[in-house]
Amino acid sequence: MEPVIHHFRASGVSVVIECPSDALPAILHWGPDLGPLDDRALAALASSLRPRLDLTSDVPVRTGLVPEARTGWTGMPGLRGHRAGRDWSPAFTAVTYGLEEGGGVRALTAEAADPRARLTLSLTVELHSSGLLRARAGLRNDHADPYTLEALHLALPVPAVATDLLDQAGRWSKERVPQRRPITVGTHLREGRHGRTGADAATVLFATTPDAGFRRGEVWGVHVAFSGNHLSYAERVHTGRTHLGGGELLLPGEVVLAEGESYPGPWMYAAYGRGLDEAAHRFHGFLRARPSHPPAPRPVVLNTWEAVYFDHDLDRLTELADRAARIGVERFVLDDGWFRGRRDDRAGLGDWYVDPEVWPGGLKPLVERVRAHGMEFGLWFEPEMVNPDSDLARAHPEWIMGAGDRLPPTARHQQVLNIAHPDAYAYVKERLLALIGEYDIDYVKWDHNRDLVDAGWAATGRPAVHEQTLALYRLLAEIRAARPGLEIESCSSGGARVDLGVLEHTDRVWASDCIDSTERQQIMRWTAQLLPPELIGSHVGAPRSHTTGRVHALPFRAVTAFFGHFGLEWDLTTLTETELAEVAAWIELHKRHRELLHTGTAVRLDEAPEGFQAHGVVAGDGSEAIFAVAMLALPVTWPPGLLRLPGLDPGTAYRVRPLTPVRSRPRNGDPVWVTGEHVLTGRALGVSGIGIPSLSPDDAVLIHLTAV
Repeated sequence: MEPVIHHFRASGVSVVIECPSDALPAILHWGPDLGPLDDRALAALASSLRPRLDLTSDVPVRTGLVPEARTGWTGMPGLRGHRAGRDWSPAFTAVTYGLEEGGGVRALTAEAADPRARLTLSLTVELHSSGLLRARAGLRNDHADPYTLEALHLALPVPAVATDLLDQAGRWSKERVPQRRPITVGTHLREGRHGRTGADAATVLFATTPDAGFRRGEVWGVHVAFSGNHLSYAERVHTGRTHLGGGELLLPGEVVLAEGESYPGPWMYAAYGRGLDEAAHRFHGFLRARPSHPPAPRPVVLNTWEAVYFDHDLDRLTELADRAARIGVERFVLDDGWFRGRRDDRAGLGDWYVDPEVWPGGLKPLVERVRAHGMEFGLWFEPEMVNPDSDLARAHPEWIMGAGDRLPPTARHQQVLNIAHPDAYAYVKERLLALIGEYDIDYVKWDHNRDLVDAGWAATGRPAVHEQTLALYRLLAEIRAARPGLEIESCSSGGARVDLGVLEHTDRVWASDCIDSTERQQIMRWTAQLLPPELIGSHVGAPRSHTTGRVHALPFRAVTAFFGHFGLEWDLTTLTETELAEVAAWIELHKRHRELLHTGTAVRLDEAPEGFQAHGVVAGDGSEAIFAVAMLALPVTWPPGLLRLPGLDPGTAYRVRPLTPVRSRPRNGDPVWVTGEHVLTGRALGVSGIGIPSLSPDDAVLIHLTAV
């Protein structure tokens, strides 16, 4: 009997899925929209997309969503496991399917059984209204003997026109650096073994056409939505077929399924686009459509870390709160240093009690002052960590993760608390909810400052990253359920836990501990490949960067932070009244435009002149746009060429003017639009462009376009 073929379509994307009753479902096409196809046309298309006979097998080698060795596939198998050496190559030959549709989602479910091995594989494939595809797999053991699961991965085919790979790398304070290479025979494997997503994570692994950029070419990308160990890969086998895949990376013995037990794998998200921007829009549209997406407007934040560090003093912090309120800050966040024994980063982690020596009246005086100004109050925690020099570590060494009889090397003078341990979990949950309730906290900055190395159960040494990650998700969910309206930020040494798994339970990410504007131009640009700007914490720091020592003027720092979830990380008590007024003007400018910034369509430019970088946001109806142009290096020629502004409505006429809190007279050589009397159509702005005003290195300007 011919297999059933399903065709899902949304926002310019088609997914064709072959669903036989005796084999796993397979994706035949994932990419550009094929248009409406009747059953006959769909059957004809499927016959041409199925694998052809090659010299490796007497039958065509078929690869399902979970590739199987038993079909003749010699690439990476999707399922690896065994039952004391048996049932290592299952054959899922009894498959039932279901279809669901609603809420802008079309979903296919499949349950596939291997009657001999007594294993059941469950699969879900969804196409969302934004054109974003996501899929997940799970495994159940129906045998009396336990089954050791080593890996369960999904794989999606990409066409031969994809010749290049693009993903991201990085390190602390320089996250999400793009890297590109050709696709060759073999496997490009990105393993994340940090026990968290990692500053060097691939983020989204793309296969691309050779001409691909932000606004051109074609791209196919996958993202594994898991905040623990994970992997993503691109594989080209010798027959020329290429797949993108990924899933959780399991440590030896982490998942052993007893009879009736199941393993639910993480979601893998997949975005096709004509250019990286279109692929990014699919992620952004999916995230913005969630019921849990944080409401607009996003409040302007002041975080105290780079203002006071560990030097907590009520009078100083009260003055900081007073000044923050005067200039328009809406959320005041007290960072590390408020709890017992915490005068530096060497002690106190885990002792989640307000330090009575530093705060003899508790946090109440500061909280009341913050609230009297109409600001929200937020507090920093690092719940999954513990200092060896803490009352908690001395009382419960068995709660510290390790490989049996030894502890991992310390990092930032800390170890990892095993929150999969029921007693440790209960302690952390009780302490956080007690403090959140006592001070009616609005916002939690949830930090995580070290990798999980040798992370296992102290008593047995059995690895526990999988359990730790699931315990984190459960803890976040239970805290939010107990405190509706509480917002949580995912911070992890800056940007080392940026993924769609943690964002199911949090409201924004801290993209990097580095807020040096030169570095942040790159970090924000590439974090936007996954997240819309309203989910990315973006702060204005002091003139001299805490992490790099570079000195930047306020306009460059403010323009760089302008598009994200805007805030400050700066000791305002050191500013003059004139400087405070200038910062207040930038805050007011952001507030005036944040609805556009946080609901519009992100645009990144491929073709800025040498030394320049540009990006922007265009309103959904094309009525308005804001672009930022930054000069990052001196160009060889002067003046620079014209800057094209893509993404606008071609038939609409736009008035082009500078967007700045302070009007200044044009400088000699500035283009005519600086006066605000320049009107051009979207088509002209996209294909011809405008001149760039006089800028110096590490300087930037905002351009505001409004429909006439």
